[in-house]
Amino acid sequence: MRIRTAWLTALVLALLSAGCSTSEPLTYEDSVKRLSNLMEGMAWIEEYVTRAATVDLGGVDLADTLPPIEGFPIVSSPQPGTQVVAEIFVSTEKSGTGADAWMVEVADNFNRSRPTLADGRSAGVDIRKIASGTGYQFIAAGRDLPDGFSPSNELWVQMAANHQRMTLVSSSLVENTAGLVMKDETAQLIESKYGKLDAASLIEAVIAGDVVMGYTDPFASSTGLNFLVTVLYSFANGEESRMLDPDVASVFETFQQRVPFVALTTMQMRESVEKETGTLDAFVMEWQTFTSTDSLQRGYRFVPFGVRHDNPLYAVGDPDPAKVEVMELLAEFTQNTESRNLAEEFGFDPPAYASDVVVPSGTTLIGAQRLWKDKKEGGRPVSAVFVTDVSGSMEGTRIQAVQRALVSARGFIQSDTRIGMVEFNDMATKRLAIAKFDLNQQARFVAAIEDMEARGGTAMYDGILVGLSMLLEEKAANPETKLMLIVLTDGETRDGYVFSDVSRLIAGLGIPIYTVGFEANLAELEQVSALVEAASINAGEEDVEFKLSALFNAGM
Repeated sequence: MRIRTAWLTALVLALLSAGCSTSEPLTYEDSVKRLSNLMEGMAWIEEYVTRAATVDLGGVDLADTLPPIEGFPIVSSPQPGTQVVAEIFVSTEKSGTGADAWMVEVADNFNRSRPTLADGRSAGVDIRKIASGTGYQFIAAGRDLPDGFSPSNELWVQMAANHQRMTLVSSSLVENTAGLVMKDETAQLIESKYGKLDAASLIEAVIAGDVVMGYTDPFASSTGLNFLVTVLYSFANGEESRMLDPDVASVFETFQQRVPFVALTTMQMRESVEKETGTLDAFVMEWQTFTSTDSLQRGYRFVPFGVRHDNPLYAVGDPDPAKVEVMELLAEFTQNTESRNLAEEFGFDPPAYASDVVVPSGTTLIGAQRLWKDKKEGGRPVSAVFVTDVSGSMEGTRIQAVQRALVSARGFIQSDTRIGMVEFNDMATKRLAIAKFDLNQQARFVAAIEDMEARGGTAMYDGILVGLSMLLEEKAANPETKLMLIVLTDGETRDGYVFSDVSRLIAGLGIPIYTVGFEANLAELEQVSALVEAASINAGEEDVEFKLSALFNAGM
């Protein structure tokens, strides 16, 4: 155990802060030195778990972790008393707020128009805001099935058809495309060296090391799934039957070795590339988001790729024919002059683009996701440390929700990933040394989770520093390993170091810190994650299991 004394802390902080800018990251070498000095100036404990818990070796699936459907709001509803109401899962880029509210306004107008069915009954729609990938998970699980499903693209429909009957209502409610967004200089380099500015040329440039790019999680993001399909389709020379072949998987693994960053969401990806200090030359985004983002209108190019994102509408399962008629009326309404004008206002006016990628079968797409999970690190090992809040404010149902979520989500961690754990309240405690996540480490991991007890204050940054020091030791032993830190907390830091003490060294070390907040100071957590291109997730007791599982599935 190492104890911090008041005079030593004051002296260390004064020396380290003297003459330092608070805006620019430290060099890597200076970050390592600062971390070492800060660690010497704080109290922390080694209290490694010594027992092994019983672990369930059953398989896991994201659908098994889904939260209650009520967590995904109904954003448009008809007047009370409407006789036939069809519920539709609608993707978030058209069922959100602000620039993402096209379907909300169209559905509101539709419901206000008091439509009637052929038999004279009044009709309307409930629009449920839910990401395409999450909507697919509910359909795959057979839980809380909607009457209709309108994802961003056809890929999710093909996958859903492996689990439920899917009947076409409209091939396109509103037009959109996925695109490669790249800096002007990157586009010029590709055009001059590879002769054509398209997805195939970019893929070639990435493999050659000429371009550094990132994309989004294909389990959650429509654009990420589309990009994965486009890459595999390219490597298979347009033959779906070869997309999952070992030779294609091998080339994909080589491609992934050149991809430093897979974001959970498009917004995380955009923010990473917009930063002047960002390392990415290109990333993926839908046209509607691109054209609605002022900061991307200068200095960036948009190049369409993959299957179109034309927002189809399908009936799910065996719905009441009257509800199918409601959805047909809605599809017709989306094509009227007012709805089309709204589409242009909301950015659904993509450049002309005809896809040369044939939509694969649902079986192939599900296989592509599995291939990505297996090959996404490009053969590089991953080492991660969990930094978990066990302060007094976590007592009761919160700590219980975290414990359940961690035990469940551990099933998404690959067995060759190396995992460690730190707990913090008013002091940081090392609970699990970093080791390969084999059965023995899983048993210790679960035991550490079971032993969590909430009490004391909240020294989050002390916990982060201890976790970072563990990762640096791991890096010294395994230089090729990819490092990441995951912080789970419910409150503001009240003890130990603060953000300004550690921000420059975190940025200088370049280790991404993913934060999961329980009704926490989300603005501060977002600051921490933004330092090195990571995501900050807002979770509650009911959905933390699903969100952690999705994070582990994408990152580990």
